[in-house]
Amino acid sequence: MSFPALPVLPVLQADCGDCFALCCVALPFAKSNDFAVNKPAGTPCANLREDFRCGIHTQLRDKGFQGCTVFDCFGAGQQVSQVTFGGRDWRTDTGTARQMFEVFPVMRQLHELLFYVAEALTLPDAAPVHGDLRRALTETEEWTRADAQALAALDVGALRERINTLLLKTSELVRAKVPGRKKNHRGADLMGARLSGAKLRGANLRGAYLIAADLSRADLRTADLIGADFRDADLRGADLRNAVFLTQPQLNAARGNPQTQIPPTLTRPTHWT
Repeated sequence: MSFPALPVLPVLQADCGDCFALCCVALPFAKSNDFAVNKPAGTPCANLREDFRCGIHTQLRDKGFQGCTVFDCFGAGQQVSQVTFGGRDWRTDTGTARQMFEVFPVMRQLHELLFYVAEALTLPDAAPVHGDLRRALTETEEWTRADAQALAALDVGALRERINTLLLKTSELVRAKVPGRKKNHRGADLMGARLSGAKLRGANLRGAYLIAADLSRADLRTADLIGADFRDADLRGADLRNAVFLTQPQLNAARGNPQTQIPPTLTRPTHWT
């Protein structure tokens, strides 16, 4: 069976130099362990400079803005700034502000979906659904090039639901190749759980709450980690090679060390000791 060539995807990694600091303006955040202050959606962060750069970028964690170091737009910021709005920024072209801030969260979801689908297409064991995945990739990529009005009207939730069905099938096909019985912790509350050295190879951890969990030296190879919350989770010495749908933000939110093994496509966070 032959498939059409994959579309040329937008960059799925943030490039803040080509973005008008949309994550610092469009999105809200609440005072918590992740953010030092409250900020409503559509209001620039107090730390944002006139040149769209962060005034405390090198001190974010020290200043109580750990959440900023974890967030990743998957390249949606520059796509909205440079493609959807053609390089018009919300400060000099104030008429674009409201719609730009409305479109950014939609684009972020589209880029995240592209990231997952593109990964699924690299997995040989998911070959039975590659055809549907390619069609989903093409459709989603086309949406990233739509105009602002169309993006604002898009039912991105329905699109996510359809694609998630394919991602779930991908996960099942890949994890089925792991020998033995696999643990199912989908959506489980594992906050603070003591899972040091746990054998979680091929486990289903989709949407699991792993906040502050001890996963040191745990075997997470080929585990489905889509949507798992790793905030402050201990991944020191853990093995995440071939983990399915692991993202950079998840690693950024966790704690690790030089012994933590991660997929070659991801980057070891600078705050890991």
